Amino acid sequence: MLTIALPKGRIADETLEIFEKTFDTKFEFEDRKLILERGGFRFLLVRNQDVPTYVLNQAADIGVVGLDVLMEKEMDLMKLMDLGIGKCKVCIGMKNEDELDLNCSQITVATKMENIAKNYFASKAMAVKVIKLYGSIELAPIVGLSDAIVDIVETGDTMKQNGLKVVETIMESSAHLIANKNSFISHKEEMLTLYNKINDTIKESN
Repeated sequence: MLTIALPKGRIADETLEIFEKTFDTKFEFEDRKLILERGGFRFLLVRNQDVPTYVLNQAADIGVVGLDVLMEKEMDLMKLMDLGIGKCKVCIGMKNEDELDLNCSQITVATKMENIAKNYFASKAMAVKVIKLYGSIELAPIVGLSDAIVDIVETGDTMKQNGLKVVETIMESSAHLIANKNSFISHKEEMLTLYNKINDTIKESN
């Protein structure tokens, strides 16, 4: 039986919709249960951020996770397909009156995505001091904690409401189906069958 890690949070509903159409059955995790068995598969409901860890350690064979999380975690996992849902961007935000100076020797950035921020500024040959925050990222430049933020942007409204603007887009993200490499070798036929089913579902929906 293949185990699939599904994300809670932002992309949970859209992910469940794809699996409901694929398996032609209702997916409901009842009474706060975190495990569901359907169609010969076991589904785990976990935090989006934790999906790659479950898959890497083979607690799940397959998972659904945002590309931004995958890039941040830098884990050795297989990307099977872009599901085309949960679309967003990872952007640099600054106060409306500020501009991003790529010739600046160092920048202080507040973010929960340390690796993405470090890698981006390294690619621009800029030294970066990263301040790790877990929430209310937009507050950091306003109170002088940082020069800029690196955060997920869907509409940009949260930044605007806090007097910030997007000055650069680092990457575009959407939910991806990922797999453990060893699991893929040992369950290749099952995984390819599932891959084709989900692919057909997505094509029909578009």
